[in-house]
Amino acid sequence: MRRAGSIAAAAAVGSAWAAAPAEAHGLVGKQDLPIPTWLFVWAACVVLVASFVALASLWPTPRLQEPRERTVLRLPALLEPLCGALGVAAFAFVVYAGFAGAQDARTNILPTVVYVVFWVGTPIASLLLGDVFRVFNPWRATGRAVGWLAKRLGGDALPDPLAYPARLGYWPAALGILAFVWIELAWAEQDVPSALAGAALLYAALQLVGMSLFGVAAWSDRGDAFGVYFGLFARLSPIHWTGGELRLRRPLSGAPGTPVLPGLVALLCFMIGTTSFDGLTLGPSWSSAAPWLQDRFRELGFDAGRANELVFTVGLLAGVGVIFGFYRLGARGMRSVGGDRSTEQLARLFAHGLIPIALAYVIAHYFGLLVSQGQAIGYLVSDPLGRGWDVFGTAGASIDYGWISASAIWYVQVLALVVGHVAGLALAHDRALVAYDSPRAATQSQYWMLAVMVGFTSLALWLLSAGA
Repeated sequence: MRRAGSIAAAAAVGSAWAAAPAEAHGLVGKQDLPIPTWLFVWAACVVLVASFVALASLWPTPRLQEPRERTVLRLPALLEPLCGALGVAAFAFVVYAGFAGAQDARTNILPTVVYVVFWVGTPIASLLLGDVFRVFNPWRATGRAVGWLAKRLGGDALPDPLAYPARLGYWPAALGILAFVWIELAWAEQDVPSALAGAALLYAALQLVGMSLFGVAAWSDRGDAFGVYFGLFARLSPIHWTGGELRLRRPLSGAPGTPVLPGLVALLCFMIGTTSFDGLTLGPSWSSAAPWLQDRFRELGFDAGRANELVFTVGLLAGVGVIFGFYRLGARGMRSVGGDRSTEQLARLFAHGLIPIALAYVIAHYFGLLVSQGQAIGYLVSDPLGRGWDVFGTAGASIDYGWISASAIWYVQVLALVVGHVAGLALAHDRALVAYDSPRAATQSQYWMLAVMVGFTSLALWLLSAGA
């Protein structure tokens, strides 16, 4: 126990010290910060340690393992098909805009919808409103409609879908998220509307193939990258839409019910690692390393564009590897407490504690983008194809960068990180009370998780403050 406590304390002190000289994030200049960055890091670490002590003292029995839902509203049967139809229509329209509209990311609505509204806005909506993406999911709605029609026409002659292989678990979803972030960060045509539209159609086609093989429900819950991704965030929400009902539950209580399947740890590490790498690319460390790596690839015969893609691919995989290695080290440390579980089993068992951290990274890294570039939707909806239209009279609108101060953005980012990591500690502590024979053993195991949380928090704050 003393050794584990020493490791946690050393991680807190070392991480806080290492973050002190970091430069400022591009969105929030260092001169704009209300207090020095290193003080934020120290304060965050103190909050985490204090939260850990409070959990150990005041949380002696599990409280989150059962969601204890209560129904507050029964929904009309036609609501879900209607929402699905709207999702299909919206998907079809933005894909059409990508092909038919101006091939300029600033004037075509598709890139802003994909990278801002969909990728950043939907996780936050999932936290606040529950799994809203599921009911609007266009490929799920299409699969359900095709299945219903085929059932009506073919009846019992249709073969049953294949059983979803247990070994696949969440791996299709994990690889799908990694592929999307590669498109966002590494692909040379990342902001070309027609290329994005083609990628969207390819993804939709793959989802329909998966649903035709394994059934709509099985594939949506395991293989659909975005359905699984947004669904994980929705498990943190106090709102749960299911079975034609709107139910309320304790915040976070949906997370312990996350199926412990192959690929879950990889998926969550992909989620955190890719966002971490995105933040790293804004700082001087990457600005120094990337040109050197690009020169090495060009020496191997790749042109500048392909070399740049390879450089970002290497960086992306390295970022994921760092997060995976650090989390696995924490899981391995928990084995010292006792029990017959392997490192792999412990990593899966406590993986749901990474969900609020992944969401915290999304909010911290992309909040500035959402509150600024998200305003572009106001004028893009009036001229979605970039042809000079003014359908709603808002085409002349512009982005107001001054409506929220740089300091306010910084406070939101730091608050999101601290709350997300405290929530991760709470979920891990609650699971430890079930996994270990005594509260004492449960607390001892969580020294390692505290070290992981302190490390993740310090990394995130360093990334925020490291932009030139």
